[in-house]
Amino acid sequence: MAEKLLEINGVSKIFRVGGMLRGKKLVAVDNVSLSIDSDKPVILSVVGESGCGKSTLCKMVLRLHDPDLGEIILNGKSYADKKSYDPQQFKHDVQPIFQNPYESFSSRKTVDTYLYNTALRLGIAKNRAEADKVVDEALKSVGMSLQVVKGKYPTQFSGGELQRVSIARALITRPKLIIADEPVAAIDASMKMNIVNLFKELRDKYKISFIYITHDLSTAYYVSDYIATLYRGCLIEYGPAKDIMDNPAHPYTDLLMSSVPRVGDKWKDEIAMPDMEGKEYAVQYCKFAPRCPYATDECRKDRPAPRKIGEDRMVLCCHPMTDKAKKA
Repeated sequence: MAEKLLEINGVSKIFRVGGMLRGKKLVAVDNVSLSIDSDKPVILSVVGESGCGKSTLCKMVLRLHDPDLGEIILNGKSYADKKSYDPQQFKHDVQPIFQNPYESFSSRKTVDTYLYNTALRLGIAKNRAEADKVVDEALKSVGMSLQVVKGKYPTQFSGGELQRVSIARALITRPKLIIADEPVAAIDASMKMNIVNLFKELRDKYKISFIYITHDLSTAYYVSDYIATLYRGCLIEYGPAKDIMDNPAHPYTDLLMSSVPRVGDKWKDEIAMPDMEGKEYAVQYCKFAPRCPYATDECRKDRPAPRKIGEDRMVLCCHPMTDKAKKA
């Protein structure tokens, strides 16, 4: 059995929305389980519409939120074991890349200041001379250099260039895992593929695994090894990217796939995704049942159990699309 770099076991996160008296509980992440093996680096994309729990799950892996239920384990050590937690080592092993690169850097500081601080404060370099080499190497790995970046402010870069600097900063510690939360959402379409191509290069060259949080299914299809689909906080489908994108097993994933533009296709109608409704997070049966065209009384009675489809796939559905394909 392969050793795990990351294990997310039955994790839930509950927020209270509204006042103390009339407020309601919102289960933002509901009993999610995922894992990444340590022996083979992968890009795992977590997809779904806004409000599905993607970023909350990401923040729990980054230790910005504590799970209310379940357990997260990194390199065999549980997040719940506070005695074994080494903040500096954690920053070496796990690094974030956030959505808007302009919010990651102060307009009053040159961007190389952040790169030097990362190298020196985390002990990657002992002095400024060593930091020069470390920072330059990290920048060159993303197609830039210290000579180009040094002394410049964030406003002197395009969004795509500044996101590359963010990635270089994350690479300074040589992490085992990078959490990329909507990293191309604020970037021009012409630069998106450059960034996701870079993720693939870094995965192969430096053996770094990525959790790629996105609602951009076209880039997820291209860059991912595995895809996890979230809906109202639940993990409803998981498996190899090509299998899920080409042959979705859950009706909601199928709906998501239908929103991806295909070469040669023309859009005749606007595709509107469902609005977020708090009551759907609280239902005890299938959360997609109120909107699902295939829902039966069984779907409205109990929460479906995870169902394996082949070796690497899972779907949370009483009536998977694969069953319908077999009948057809």
